Amino acid sequence: MFNTLKKRIKNEKGLSLVELLAVIVILAIVAAIAIPAIGNIIDNSRYKAVKSDAINVINGANIYFTDTGETSVTVKELIDENYIEDPGNIPTADTDLVAKNATGQAAITTGEIDYNGQNTITFSAATLTQINAHEDKTDTTVGN
Repeated sequence: MFNTLKKRIKNEKGLSLVELLAVIVILAIVAAIAIPAIGNIIDNSRYKAVKSDAINVINGANIYFTDTGETSVTVKELIDENYIEDPGNIPTADTDLVAKNATGQAAITTGEIDYNGQNTITFSAATLTQINAHEDKTDTTVGN
């Protein structure tokens, strides 16, 4: 049995240069297709993470409004009063706030949020419905 294995191993010649080049070309084509697709997936996930952070802040604000009867609150106040633990990518300046709009829905307003080093998004009195419906990353303002 070992003699048979030794004969088979000796008969193995390896890959020819043409076969090796064909494999390299195929790998290059696959990489050229896959790398931009992966970049888009990463950008989409960062964009969706910012939207998710805004939704979490609005949900915390809704609890705050129920507890206090107030109609507006800053993101910093939500953190200080333990209604949200971490705002994620949402800024905490005094101008970043959640307020009830004319229909009684909580709406978030923020400054520009850089989510991938090149693109930004701004929430301008954006409600949960508007945030969830917003899919156009080229439109940098969500809300009014």
